[in-house]
Amino acid sequence: MAGDKNEGGETASQGSGVVLKRQVSLISGVALIVGSMVGSGIFVSPKGILREAGSVGMSLIIWVLCALLSMTGALCYCELGTLVPKSGGEYAYLKEAFGPLGVFGELPAFLFAWTYTLIIKPSIVSIISLIFGTYVVESFFGDCADDFAPIPIKLFAALSIMVIAVINLMSVKGASLVQNFFTAAKLLALAIIILVGFVQLCRGNSEYLSPEVSFQGSATNVFKYSIAFYQGLWAYESWNQLNFVTEELQNPSKNLPLAIIIAVPLVAVCYILVNIAYFTTLSPQELLSSGAVGVDFANRTLGVMAWIIPFFVCCSTFGAANGTLFASGRIPFVAAREGHLPQILSFIHITKLTPFVSLLVTTIIALLMLIPGDFDTLVNYFSFATWISYGGTVSGLLVLRYTHPEWERPFKAPIILPIIFLIASLYLLIAPIINEPAVEFIFAVLFILAGLLFYFPFIYFGVRVKCMDSVTLFLQKLFKVAPSSVKGQ
Repeated sequence: MAGDKNEGGETASQGSGVVLKRQVSLISGVALIVGSMVGSGIFVSPKGILREAGSVGMSLIIWVLCALLSMTGALCYCELGTLVPKSGGEYAYLKEAFGPLGVFGELPAFLFAWTYTLIIKPSIVSIISLIFGTYVVESFFGDCADDFAPIPIKLFAALSIMVIAVINLMSVKGASLVQNFFTAAKLLALAIIILVGFVQLCRGNSEYLSPEVSFQGSATNVFKYSIAFYQGLWAYESWNQLNFVTEELQNPSKNLPLAIIIAVPLVAVCYILVNIAYFTTLSPQELLSSGAVGVDFANRTLGVMAWIIPFFVCCSTFGAANGTLFASGRIPFVAAREGHLPQILSFIHITKLTPFVSLLVTTIIALLMLIPGDFDTLVNYFSFATWISYGGTVSGLLVLRYTHPEWERPFKAPIILPIIFLIASLYLLIAPIINEPAVEFIFAVLFILAGLLFYFPFIYFGVRVKCMDSVTLFLQKLFKVAPSSVKGQ
């Protein structure tokens, strides 16, 4: 494939394989993180957090603590991303940390790739797209939507996934531009809500925020707060998105930490101010009974311009789905390149320089998962599985500190941060089970363990399926893809 040219006319290969081109700038990196974090959460999670926390004051504290925990994890990932400058996020770090430690050292990385590729990331794309479809249908059909909503919601959700998939399959730069645009749109929506909130505060509408009443009814069961954290951390989910595309980031040793340090606090400040704005207009009881907090807030404050918020929520969810798909396609890409998934998933389009097949597989799974579900149950399921991987990854950071202290670390997190993060991870895994054992936690564990049925025959013992070479060759010709090679710094 030597000498093939990409869309910009630059060489599309290096060494023995095609490589991903570094097309993600600092601004695009910030937009990817912000655009992926700000999706449906800020318009859905306030209700769940308030329900579990019991009071306005404690719900705001949960939002702040979720921001601090996300920033702690992001700083740990800064070190990992600059120490192991490979795409794939947690997969690359788990393999580097535990791979050399014994015969089962690669198992954590495989189980991560297995869980994220087949369930977690595609499902997140589906859920965000379903929320997009819901707001589109409600905007078009209003009060009549309940009579026939499921079908059009699914259609709009599927349409959004397919549009996003085409953009990501065709061009990394195009996906980045889309992300930049919708990030600006969703930040404008948050700015409108925050501005209206300030106006409401100036008018003296702060009854529910006063210290005398804001903490009344706070939950006293410390384990109950774990579900509130799940709801809040869902809104902050994707603080690690840029780590999945490190090989496509310009100057990653500098831009990865800088993008995270800019993006995560920016989102945290916006979230806290938006929640304050909500409580200047909606009572705790009204918020708990609301199906769409942002829409109810707009209807109460913006009058004939209330349509702005549903429109921007659609922009927000579309941009979040784009960012999630952009990053999630890189997980099977890197895992396949390392031999943990079928080889074809690691192939890159010879002219578009996108991980074409892995993105296509993720898209297909996401489309198949367009099944209506309970938001709280899905968030609990994903959060439980996700925090297993987060805790394992940060423990890998400590392992690398011990096994390879000589490695250059362009960014080094204070040692207290991974320790705090690990303690928080253990709490988030144990507390929900103690507070209210639920079937979704069992399903999460069983699905992760089901990966062992594939790991031992195909990875550990190296069993090969004879027809796979023919299938790989056919798909390579069909999609015009070629093997990839690793691109470091």
